[in-house]
Amino acid sequence: EVYKLFANGLTIGVFQFESSGMREFLKKLKPTAIGDLIAMNALYRPGPMNNIDNFISRKQGSKKIVYPHPSLVPILEETYGIIVYQEQVMRMLNRLGDISLSDAYTCIKAISKKTLQTIAKFQEQFVDGATAKGLARQEALDLFGLIEKFAGYGFNKSHSTAYALIAYQTGYLKAHYPIEFMAALLTGDIPGRNFKSKDSLVEHLEDCRRMNITVIPPDVNHSSVTFSVESSGTLEKQMHFALSAIKGCGGGAAESIVSERGKGGAFKSLFDFCERIDSRSVNRSTIETLIKAGAFDS
Repeated sequence: EVYKLFANGLTIGVFQFESSGMREFLKKLKPTAIGDLIAMNALYRPGPMNNIDNFISRKQGSKKIVYPHPSLVPILEETYGIIVYQEQVMRMLNRLGDISLSDAYTCIKAISKKTLQTIAKFQEQFVDGATAKGLARQEALDLFGLIEKFAGYGFNKSHSTAYALIAYQTGYLKAHYPIEFMAALLTGDIPGRNFKSKDSLVEHLEDCRRMNITVIPPDVNHSSVTFSVESSGTLEKQMHFALSAIKGCGGGAAESIVSERGKGGAFKSLFDFCERIDSRSVNRSTIETLIKAGAFDS
């Protein structure tokens, strides 16, 4: 179910996989394992992004998997012959050029910072090590050129794995607890609770509609401070719009309304509401805002 969610690009609100570009690539890739998510996370960045279509074609079998050199098959097999991760570059330097892993890390840092003197030193060391293993000198130089090209923007696999794991867990919640997930996501979108703009609130409400999740309009007798989920009898679960998400009704006013309703029961009329509520927390303009939002319709 989780991989279906990713394969259909339904990843709005899923960590690291929300952007429209990423969602389109997911629909083409059709991920089937955590390794696909790790790779996509590493590839969807300036530079490596040029390899995404090639990666997808090779995974789908529509393009032949080619390796720069037969000795690199064990290193590049998981990414269909494409250099994706910093760790792959380090292993290439280590296995072919007899460069220690710690020096290999120094080398890729030198490449990313364009420290020419250090790069030249490692190139010489790599060529000597690779030719000792039977590679022709030109082959070794070509491979180092490939390393230089990819090391500048290769992403750290361990970092990408940590991201992909959180993304999978987030996707699991969206796939198996969609309404609760969306209620939590929308609560995080409420202005003042997060750094997100109100545009994300609108985007996530639209996603609820696509998912056929009913969002009940605000109501002083049913809504909570945040977005909440209610299951009434045999009816399907429904989400109540948060009082604090109404522009002009802040968190303090929303808390005051919910607190009074908890103490004295449902509000019977607008007059009952005005008599019971603390006017310092819920003033005239807040009440007018709630009326315009339809929060007193019931």
